[in-house]
Amino acid sequence: MSDSPSSPTIYVDADACPVKPEVLKVAERHGLKTVFVANSGLRPSRDPMVVNVIVSASFDAADNWIAENTGEHDIVITADVPLAVRCVDKGALVTGPQGRIFDRANIGMASAMRDLGQHLRETGESKGYNAAFTARDRSAFLETLDRLCRRAKSERQKA
Repeated sequence: MSDSPSSPTIYVDADACPVKPEVLKVAERHGLKTVFVANSGLRPSRDPMVVNVIVSASFDAADNWIAENTGEHDIVITADVPLAVRCVDKGALVTGPQGRIFDRANIGMASAMRDLGQHLRETGESKGYNAAFTARDRSAFLETLDRLCRRAKSERQKA
């Protein structure tokens, strides 16, 4: 879906994404197309570089759409580890909303830890509370996304 070989696209798993305004800020600075994918309504944008995709409410519909449409050197923003695995496998640059990068070096461990956490929640060994999203998380995300945008543009130009 990228506009040209030298222009990566940012894909956002948007339903519960706490950093949508930050994504738009960084994408505008880098001149990158941004695609928000969600199961429910998104705030419309007049910016031609912003696309909203509403998918069915079926389980993993947004994840499937992103995984099918992302490509090498695109950027994906998601907290969903199984989606991150699929996108890393396609050569995308992936980060979570707290600025955590998922790549070939750590995606196996991230997937294993997610599976362990799910098992512990299912067996009652863990309550599975998520920490509150902080200003530090937002700052780390901005820094990471800016760095990924520069890297994606550079890698696209080399390809």
